[in-house]
Amino acid sequence: MLTCGCGRWMHTEGIEERSYEDGALQWFVRSECRGCGLKVGVDVPAGQITGLVDRLMWTDEAWHRLERMPPYVAPLYRDEVEDHARARGERVVTYEALLRPLTEQRIEWEPEAERRLERVPAPVRAMAKIELERTAADRGSNLITVSLMEEVKAKYFGMGASK
Repeated sequence: MLTCGCGRWMHTEGIEERSYEDGALQWFVRSECRGCGLKVGVDVPAGQITGLVDRLMWTDEAWHRLERMPPYVAPLYRDEVEDHARARGERVVTYEALLRPLTEQRIEWEPEAERRLERVPAPVRAMAKIELERTAADRGSNLITVSLMEEVKAKYFGMGASK
């Protein structure tokens, strides 16, 4: 952990995700001494936070996304994501980690399915994407199709299109 000049431990206040033109991903870790009030920030390559983060933290971007989820979903999803992060020994929940399926399987999307996802209202789009990817992964598939979208839509909203 970081130690302040006054001899106390620095407390992690926040983490920002940054990407640069060359494609490099960096985190900006903000820390504060609760004794003397000194505040510092450190740029580190993404994932290399050994000794800088004192507890499980969400990046500002991931937290912002979580706060935009419906209030009845956010606490449940937060617990699930945090449990998964702890099980993997991670100390930081990133925007990408928030959206990836918990199976860690890479999920591909048919072009038409991607277009349809863009038409889903913004407040539910992230949750729809997560549920679709989880459903595909649970079935052992790595492809989101229009038919899967219709099936999930019917399951949750009773709005499946009949063909």
